[in-house]
Amino acid sequence: MSTFAIIDVETTGGQPFTDKIIEIAIILHDGNQVIEKFETLINPERQIPANISVLTGISNEMVREAPKFYEVAKRIIELTEDAIFVAHNVRFDYNFVKEEYKRLGYVFTKKQLCTVRLSRQTFPGLPSYSLGNLIKHFNIKVDARHRAMADTYATTLIFEKILLLNEELSTTADIISLGIKESRLPQNLSVDKIASLPDECGVYYFHNKEGNVIYVGKSKNIRKRIIEHFADHTEKASKLQKIVFDISYEITGSELIALILEDVEIKRIKPEINKTQRKEVYPYTIQYFLDNEGYMRFGVAKNSASNRKKYQMIGEFARLPDAKARLIQVKSTFKLCANLCGLEYGNGACFDFKLGKCQGACCQQESFIEYNARVNEAISYLSRNLIGSFFIIEEARSNDEKAIIFVQNGKFYGYGYLDENALNNPTELKQQVKKCHQQLIYNVLYIDI
Repeated sequence: MSTFAIIDVETTGGQPFTDKIIEIAIILHDGNQVIEKFETLINPERQIPANISVLTGISNEMVREAPKFYEVAKRIIELTEDAIFVAHNVRFDYNFVKEEYKRLGYVFTKKQLCTVRLSRQTFPGLPSYSLGNLIKHFNIKVDARHRAMADTYATTLIFEKILLLNEELSTTADIISLGIKESRLPQNLSVDKIASLPDECGVYYFHNKEGNVIYVGKSKNIRKRIIEHFADHTEKASKLQKIVFDISYEITGSELIALILEDVEIKRIKPEINKTQRKEVYPYTIQYFLDNEGYMRFGVAKNSASNRKKYQMIGEFARLPDAKARLIQVKSTFKLCANLCGLEYGNGACFDFKLGKCQGACCQQESFIEYNARVNEAISYLSRNLIGSFFIIEEARSNDEKAIIFVQNGKFYGYGYLDENALNNPTELKQQVKKCHQQLIYNVLYIDI
């Protein structure tokens, strides 16, 4: 079941680019019940227009000592992590929150769900689907309209009524929130068929009309990832919409095995749309160097002979986003600075410093000696190779089963599944491993054990 962050904001006006939030309320809902609440006034650092004060009852005096948005930004991120952003007329509230984070140099992205749209589908025939009209229609008692928590509370009650009449809303929410429509699906696939796909970890295959595999992908949630494919407005998504005729999948239970199986299958089948992973040359790499202040910096560079002469380099990547994703992981693991990792640009403190996730190398509040010690740990982490022969044991497809991955003499050998009661027998472990052709896996340097 999805987690829903039901949100309402009050603002100084109607334009996210020029106006500011003066109050926000969040109710977290797990699909069955409310699990947490949060509300606060916010100092917009500007005057509240008189007509807004009349509408909301929020005065300049009330927000004078209230926290500024950056002071509650971290708490809002924590509350809404992995949640679907729900609001009545979601575009309004979402765009204001997104713009506030943009001013802080942070990209706020969430899946969205609109209770106006859901109400039209669930309660057809009403004269109006405004929040005020739905409050009257359902006789909802609220203390103060146009205050964030009161409106969020009303939206939550309406949302719960929608949930009662939509048993599959957790699936529907994924589809609606990602913007997918029947018209964007391949001709032979319906929303019902997409909704019937598993929300488990594994590998999926797109087939053309002749049954040939034209694309292989992996995901922790097969259904959600496939929805994203058809919701995209990209050239690849348009091509998939035209030629995909069927979908098959293999549940792996283990994300690591899904990653390995995807790579194996792409290099075995050579699907026409998987261009990136068919490459045998990796054009991007992570570089590191010492800046003029003595701090060690990371960045992403083209994997060229000239760059290799100028920089120290670690790893090779098929795509620029893959290299950046690796840097983001390392930044988080070793508490490095986003600016010094080449993930943010500009002078002064990075946004992570404001959230308490950076120790201040970007504004020299942490010495280069302390910072570089962690950078060297990160370099060792990025540079490590697998040594020896060993098994990696992972969660699998059921509670009484384990996934096993065998590395022999530092090279990936294969994977398989075994009853967890047989894990103490190395001979049987190896017998259960399905050997993969050695040339199919080019790089096991970045397997995290």
